[in-house]
Amino acid sequence: MNKLSSPGLLLVAVLVSSGCTAPARVVAPTSAAEVGEFRHGFLNGYLPPSDLPDSLALIPAPPTPGSAAQADDDAAFHELTKFQGTARGALAVEDANLSFTHAAETFSCALGVPISEKETPNLNMLLQRTLTDAGLATYKAKDKYQRTRPFVVFKVASCTPAEDGFLRTDGSYPSGHTSIGWNWALMLTEIAPDHADAILQRGRAFGQSRGICGAHWKSDIESGRIIGAATFAKLHASPVFMAQMAAARAEVSKARSRGAAPSGNCAAEAAALATTSLLAP
Repeated sequence: MNKLSSPGLLLVAVLVSSGCTAPARVVAPTSAAEVGEFRHGFLNGYLPPSDLPDSLALIPAPPTPGSAAQADDDAAFHELTKFQGTARGALAVEDANLSFTHAAETFSCALGVPISEKETPNLNMLLQRTLTDAGLATYKAKDKYQRTRPFVVFKVASCTPAEDGFLRTDGSYPSGHTSIGWNWALMLTEIAPDHADAILQRGRAFGQSRGICGAHWKSDIESGRIIGAATFAKLHASPVFMAQMAAARAEVSKARSRGAAPSGNCAAEAAALATTSLLAP
């Protein structure tokens, strides 16, 4: 066959003549100024409100007072809050802090590399923006049920007393922190599947920390994981999110190749987490 009349060249000619071009490469911004804020200190997410998971459709109503399920929540409260004042309790206080740059390092030990705006700008941006997505996704149910938080019911302080005023007015069910932490865990597992076990264990512990703090019931935490997983599934429809995931994967690989190590005390973290690893939720 004459090379000039090959099917490949004919296809190119048709595409050129019809004005078709390759799709533009999606660029994921790493600048907070470019992304903008949802509210002070929290960046806009990847998903518009209409695309967030419907938490009312995904989880049942919370346990009713006097039910067996509520008795189970009560028992978990007493079991978990015993760890306040221990190393595990101190880690729960750290997990309560969602501000950046602090929150960026939460999964650093589990991932095995430092996480920061400087070291891993795309991964840092993923964590910041999906915090908003996974947190907002809980609010249909939160606002509907307005469940009272356990520390209020038992007339004690939470592990973050400075936040108790806000927490008293913010519905307990489902747990927004847990939704965020589990979304992060699933996201990081996809970025670094070879560290999946450690990442998922840290994600589970992040939600459990809310029980240790007395800020959430066991059923709040379990339902929060459902919303976090649903949010992560929805995020895959965002081209910008997917582009940032690819860039973050490359950052992690580069950090490993140069031998970059987490900045925190990973041995102390592991020892603290081990004390509650067999406790629900």
